[in-house]
Amino acid sequence: MTFKGLAPNVRGAVWMLASALGFTVMTMLIKFLGADYPPALQAFYRQAAGVVVILPWIASDWRGSFRTSRPWIVIYRSGVGSVAMILGFYAVQKLPLADANALSFTRSLWIVPLAAFALREKIGPARIAAAVVGFAGVLLMLKSLADQGHAVFGLPQLAALASAAMFATTITGLKSLTRDHSPFTLLAWAAVLGFAFILPPALFVWRWPTPVDFVLLCAMGAIGTVTQACYIKGMEVGDAAAMAPIDYTRLVFATALGFLVFHEIPGVLTLVGAGIVVASTLIITWREHVVARREPAPPLS
Repeated sequence: MTFKGLAPNVRGAVWMLASALGFTVMTMLIKFLGADYPPALQAFYRQAAGVVVILPWIASDWRGSFRTSRPWIVIYRSGVGSVAMILGFYAVQKLPLADANALSFTRSLWIVPLAAFALREKIGPARIAAAVVGFAGVLLMLKSLADQGHAVFGLPQLAALASAAMFATTITGLKSLTRDHSPFTLLAWAAVLGFAFILPPALFVWRWPTPVDFVLLCAMGAIGTVTQACYIKGMEVGDAAAMAPIDYTRLVFATALGFLVFHEIPGVLTLVGAGIVVASTLIITWREHVVARREPAPPLS
């Protein structure tokens, strides 16, 4: 049986596993290079490599690659996503790999208050309870970091949570845009606009890399672009409620690489807190899936 002959959720799961593994390798490189290259500069190389990777496809049909009926949503996603990327890179540099990845999972929890206050959506008691319990898991992870010598609410932890919250605002836009934009169009816009947004802050901390570091920075950027493509493809092919749990394999990969490369051993509270966050976000994802199946899709604006 060929890959295309597999069930949609199976194919989606393969794409999501590839995304989770690629994301973890990218964060490992971010942390490995972090002592010499500030987050903004790393984010610049991430975006520059992404542009180079997809440039041949853009050149073959540049009009079609950037065709959009909602440019302001696309620009907003790229601007907020660029800031979130820099904050996320900073958190990865300063925190243990498993903890940084675990805190990034809170993006699904942030969607609940964002939907209630920004979108005026009616949020049921199940999702509210899941979000509250999930943030209790975050406090356990912060307590674990404090036991390891970090400040409870230090800048890296706040950066990780802020990054997750910003990415949560972009997820809403992504869900809407995938209905009338191809995955490649979204990738093209994200790569080019992200490059433009991140270039100015990168210039303030600029330094030329060594040849070896240059290769690693380019590899980090290429892996990040492929990871993003795999994630979008997985969500497009498979059912969102079935795909969401697979993304949490990042925690397993991050724990393994953190131990093998950086000799990091996550605390018990980190694992317990991460488990609570994962369980809470799965409940939220499932509830959104159930509600979406009950209600007709709104008309495109």
